Amino acid sequence: MTNAIPAATLILLRDVPGGAPEIPMVGRGAHLAFAASRMVFPGGRVDSDDYLLATRADLLVGGEAIDPDDLAHRIAAVRETIEEIGLAPGIDDLRDVETLGAIRAELHAGQPLSGSLAQRSLRIDPHAIHPFARWRPDQGMSRRFDTRFYIARAPAIGEATADGVESSHCVWGTAEAHLASGSLIFPTMCNLERIALAEDFDNAVELTRRHSVEVITPWIERRDEIDWLCIPEGLGYPVTTQSLSRADRGSGPSRPAMTDSPG
Repeated sequence: MTNAIPAATLILLRDVPGGAPEIPMVGRGAHLAFAASRMVFPGGRVDSDDYLLATRADLLVGGEAIDPDDLAHRIAAVRETIEEIGLAPGIDDLRDVETLGAIRAELHAGQPLSGSLAQRSLRIDPHAIHPFARWRPDQGMSRRFDTRFYIARAPAIGEATADGVESSHCVWGTAEAHLASGSLIFPTMCNLERIALAEDFDNAVELTRRHSVEVITPWIERRDEIDWLCIPEGLGYPVTTQSLSRADRGSGPSRPAMTDSPG
């Protein structure tokens, strides 16, 4: 069995007066090997600098201790969000779009995030990135991702734009609007259905604290001649089964994707 690749993804929420919070999602490039042309949250693999940055107390805002592995995943979620949509949640003292743009350009050029932060005396506040879920498929795939999902408040600085490589476009919308749009894979649908329960960002954080983050591995059950994708009950998801034929909208007859590609 192939080991799962550590990955992290981030759900940003922007409060809207009198309405449900809005979330940015990106369209995966049609050329990509996994989840091509699907709408997903920004995210990607955890890299070596994420683990290194997790040991750099000078580049982190202090507070309650966080498990080092979890901390590296939170950093990866921030880094990937900067790279893919040009927003920087959890970067303390980041005050202008010029600096944000420069950091994004440096990441695209291959400079580690730790170097960009150290150069500008900036720090990541990992406590602004809240654990939400963890999905790890096990359906005989050649590539398996162990993806941790986080939520954060959408930062006021910057404008979300796709990178034009891994993400072809970026769309803001409520969870319900994204669900209605289609082109979603099963974990994306499930996590949107869960976040749709939140009235605003603070309520979303409160909802996440009602349930422990446990590894979710979807499985297939045959019921009344129909195959269903299933996830465990009791983890905060309002919908825990979906017919296999509907679990990857727009996928056609092929096997549906079981987890978000981390980019």
